[in-house]
Amino acid sequence: MKGVPYFVSSGQEPFRPEPAGARDRTLRDGQLLDAYSEAVIHATEMVYPSVIKIAALVKSRRGTTRLGGGSGFIFTPDGFILTNSHVVHDAAGVEVKLGDGRTFLADLIGDDPETDLAVLRINGSGFPYSSLGDSKILKVGQLVIAIGNPYGFQCTVTAGVISALGRSIRSQNGRLIDNIIQTDAALNPGNSGGPLVSSLGEVIGVNTAIILPAQGICFAIPSQTAKYVASLLIKEGRIRRAFIGIGGQNVELPQQLVRSHDLAVSSGILVITVEPGSPAERAGLREGDILVAYDEQPVPGIDELHQLLTGSQIGLETSVTVIRHREKHNLVIIPRESPQ
Repeated sequence: MKGVPYFVSSGQEPFRPEPAGARDRTLRDGQLLDAYSEAVIHATEMVYPSVIKIAALVKSRRGTTRLGGGSGFIFTPDGFILTNSHVVHDAAGVEVKLGDGRTFLADLIGDDPETDLAVLRINGSGFPYSSLGDSKILKVGQLVIAIGNPYGFQCTVTAGVISALGRSIRSQNGRLIDNIIQTDAALNPGNSGGPLVSSLGEVIGVNTAIILPAQGICFAIPSQTAKYVASLLIKEGRIRRAFIGIGGQNVELPQQLVRSHDLAVSSGILVITVEPGSPAERAGLREGDILVAYDEQPVPGIDELHQLLTGSQIGLETSVTVIRHREKHNLVIIPRESPQ
C-alpha cells in the first residue's frame, strides 16, 4: 500500500507510527504546560492571601444594606487596601472580608475618581499583603494573573497575557485615564479593584474595567500610577491636581530626533486630544504634538507628567516643550486646578 505504512496487531486497531520528532514535541509541550502552570500557581499563592472581598454599604429606611461590591488587596502589613474608586465612592460604609474569613469595617482614607483608585484601611497589624511591582518594565505578551471576586465568587483566579500597553479609557466621571494596561485575563463584575499579578507574584496593575459584550478585552490601572495615587491619598486624603487639558499616549522618539534636539528622553507623550478652553489650548498645544518636557523636567511618559501636575503648579506660569513636525517648541502654560 502506498503512503504512510501501518501495522496491525492481532485484535487491535491499526497502529500508525508517530511522525519523526512527534514524541519529543509532545514532551516539550508538556514541559511548557508544567512551567506555565507552576508560574500561575506560584504567583497565585503569593498574592491570594492579601485579596479581599468588598461590600459597599448604603443607608435606607430599613437600615444599612449592601449595595454592589468588588475586590481589593492589602498592600501594607498595617491594613492599607487598594481598590477602585467606583467600588466605594459615595458608600455610607465599607465592609471587607479577608480570605481567611475575617470581616472588618474599613475606613475610606480617600478616593480618586480620575484614576479610579481608592485607599481603605482596616484596624490591626500583621495582615498578609502584596507588593506593588514596576509596571514600567511590562511587555506585550507577558503572562499575567487576575484575582478577584466576580459575581461574588471569592478569590477567583484567571490568567492571560498583556494584550497592549498605553491604552486610554474613560473613568466614570468622563475623564480619560491614560497609560492603561489591556489584558485578556478574564474579568467580570466583581473583579473591580482586584490585583493584576505578574509571574513573579508582584502586583503590576489594579483591575478596573471590561468592555461588554466584548470578550478578552479588560483593563487595569498600572502599578506605578497606583503607587503615586495611594501615597497622596494616605498623606492628604485627596488629590489636588493641576490640570492642562490634554489626552495622550506614550510614544518612542526616533533616535535621530533625540540627538538633533539633544533631548533628555527617548520617549514622550503624543497629544491625541486638546480640550476646548483648556490651559493647553490657550498655550497653543495641538493634536499631534509630542510633549517631552514640563517645567524644564524631562517627561518620558504620562505617569511622569501626572507626577509633575501637582497642586503646587496651579496658577503658575510653566514651560512646556513639545516636538511639532520634527521641530522643538517651547510654550508657556498656566495650569488650573483639576475639578474633583
